[in-house]
Amino acid sequence: MNALILAGSTGDEKLPEKALIKIKGRYMISYVIDALRGSGKVEKIAVIGDKEKLKCIDGIDILIEQGSSIIENVVKGIEPFKNDRRVLILTCDIPMLTKEAVIDFIEQSESYNADLCYPIVKREDNERKFPDAKRTYAKIKEGTFTGGNIFYLNPKIIDACIEAAKQFIAFRKKPWKLGQLLGFKILILFAFGRVTISQLERKVSELFNINAKAVISKYPEIGNDVDKDEDVEMANKYIA
Repeated sequence: MNALILAGSTGDEKLPEKALIKIKGRYMISYVIDALRGSGKVEKIAVIGDKEKLKCIDGIDILIEQGSSIIENVVKGIEPFKNDRRVLILTCDIPMLTKEAVIDFIEQSESYNADLCYPIVKREDNERKFPDAKRTYAKIKEGTFTGGNIFYLNPKIIDACIEAAKQFIAFRKKPWKLGQLLGFKILILFAFGRVTISQLERKVSELFNINAKAVISKYPEIGNDVDKDEDVEMANKYIA
């Protein structure tokens, strides 16, 4: 399969141009590329961002000039792979990503035959591997989870899902906002930690008119993104 790495920057982020931040002497995006290549599961890698600044990065097959928003970048970035059965979409700011995490996520996702798969990681798994990581967690019936930064996606659903996707991406790190988007019943169940994974899957599937599945990953590297200076320090600490 093929993969799209989102490496765009508006300049308004706490850490602008994250793809080019140096960690252990290497560009952050290079670690993500290495994990994809090392998995043996990815053929072509497209990157969308500032083409002039990113042309120094090795391992990119297709380099695409960024748009003005995440959604625009997804739409533009997926274009070379629009006829693929499924595509991976991930961010450039998960330098601790490993080939094992990529393999596990792809293989689990392939078993579901879903339009969209999204990884979730148990809090205890994340804190065991990265005890000093500060993550946003959501408590549900099956446990307490944090989300990942990679999607397994049917590119044919993109056009029909743009508006709902804008809201979903905006609320990705705000569990209560996501609850409001998903409806009153889900919000109440969520408030008491009683909503189930299957209920969330059904609601997201209804919202996007697709078949969506949550994938429980045992690899917390899949979601520990670098958003601020202390995250850069943590990445430098854990990357060998």
